[in-house]
Amino acid sequence: MENNTNIFLRIFHPAAKSAWGVLSLVVLTLVGSFFIGRYPKPYVTPISDLLENPLAKEILLNIRMPRILTAFLLGMVLSASGTVFQLVFRNPLVDSKFIGVSGGAAFGASLAIVCLGGHPATVQLSASFFAFFGLAASYSIAHRVRMGDWMLRLILSGIAVSAIYGALTGALKYLADPLRELPEITFWLLGGIWGITWPDALQVLVVSVPCLVIIYMMRWRLNLLSMQDDTAFSLAPSLNKERLVLILAAVVSTAAVVSKSGQIAWVGLIVPHIVRRIVGSDAQKTLPLAMLLGGFFVLICDNIARTLFTGEIPLGMLTSFFGATIFIGLLMTNRLNIKQK
Repeated sequence: MENNTNIFLRIFHPAAKSAWGVLSLVVLTLVGSFFIGRYPKPYVTPISDLLENPLAKEILLNIRMPRILTAFLLGMVLSASGTVFQLVFRNPLVDSKFIGVSGGAAFGASLAIVCLGGHPATVQLSASFFAFFGLAASYSIAHRVRMGDWMLRLILSGIAVSAIYGALTGALKYLADPLRELPEITFWLLGGIWGITWPDALQVLVVSVPCLVIIYMMRWRLNLLSMQDDTAFSLAPSLNKERLVLILAAVVSTAAVVSKSGQIAWVGLIVPHIVRRIVGSDAQKTLPLAMLLGGFFVLICDNIARTLFTGEIPLGMLTSFFGATIFIGLLMTNRLNIKQK
């Protein structure tokens, strides 16, 4: 485990030192992904087949391209949101899954599928509402708990809220139509973007890109927000408004991608830790690199999911497996920067 983690860091570290190195790696991965698939030949599609085979060209333009772009955007959003949550809450062990955001989005999407007709816009709105409510509930409960420090309180509160959402989602699965609604909820919870089309990709882009722009433009304020409140407010009295804007952007963008992809775990937790090991804790550097590395990570996992076997592997399973493996490696090598606040 330790050797695998060290190899990963040694491979990515030199490229991360140069902005051009990161961009080159990402562009090569994006372009290469267009030629990876199961048709017309397993694993690699030659350019000649794309030029001569109309079906292969159709698959590339209308199936692979929207899926590849959505996978990359999904990784960018989850990594950016994880970075925001970890800095705003001054807790390096949180991401959307641990503080009720993913659980709320899962319940909201399931509720829309079972009770509200399952229209894509309804699923997206419902997922966004309950995701934000889950975050608000976790934060509020953590402030009222009197045991342990802030890090422990927020984690425990998020676990409790996520468990409640999980129970409610289970109840909806019990009530769902077993032939139509239940399979849709089950596949959604496993995580995957096998059904993404251009309209789906555009719906995600319309919501996520403005949120990412807001987060990116405010990245230099994250350094202030990560300080203790007394110090932060002495430097900038309007930090509460800025914190709310960043949290809203992170939650809405996460809900937008999760409503299409289902639950994709560990990306928002592990990618910021890897980036901090490479370029340090300055949010002006960590946020852009986290977005690129997150997109790269999810895109690689999705390429494996749709190519390795004839039957597709759920994307959420792969991100959990690789993310948890890297996390354990970082723990064993003492490479996690976890400090009590």
